[in-house]
Amino acid sequence: MKVNCDNEGIKKTVQIINQGGIAVFPTDTVYGIGCNPYNKDSVKKIYEIKSRNILKPFPVLAYSKEIAEKIAFFDEFTKKIVERFWPGPLTIILKLTDKNLKESLNVTNKIAIRVPNHKCTLELLKECNFLVGTSANISGYSSFTNPDECFKNIQNYDVFVDGGIITSKTESTIIEIENEEIKIIREGSISHNEIIRS
Repeated sequence: MKVNCDNEGIKKTVQIINQGGIAVFPTDTVYGIGCNPYNKDSVKKIYEIKSRNILKPFPVLAYSKEIAEKIAFFDEFTKKIVERFWPGPLTIILKLTDKNLKESLNVTNKIAIRVPNHKCTLELLKECNFLVGTSANISGYSSFTNPDECFKNIQNYDVFVDGGIITSKTESTIIEIENEEIKIIREGSISHNEIIRS
């Protein structure tokens, strides 16, 4: 099923996600694929769709820093970073505090999380709070910014939210912070220098 990024489309997509469905949706970086992160079966299905190694945990998208704080620990240094770059293309690996997510996402004590800067994704997150948010592609292949290409190449999801062409050139930057040291795990839209200057 394909829906537009409007009130009706968002409502339908939220309904499908709440029933355990898989959604493909636009973000501020690339088209993503996601589900309710607390639904173990849905998470497993995304691994199958992407042909992704089960040992590689999925990142999670949150509606806001305040919502993210319900599942992860933010020290003062990290709060300053996210206040500058969220919503936006910065993923941070944090200490996971939600035991239920440890089981459903098959992670131990860390989680990669971000707040995306895209109206459509935020409308979904406003209703869902959290979504598994990984790129909608087969692992090892390029991500999609064009909805038509994404729609043709990805299968076995339940709903596709068409938000038009995404103008971003790359995926989010992933960082981990330890003792106020910023470690770049993957450099993307935001450079190391930009983060340090913050």
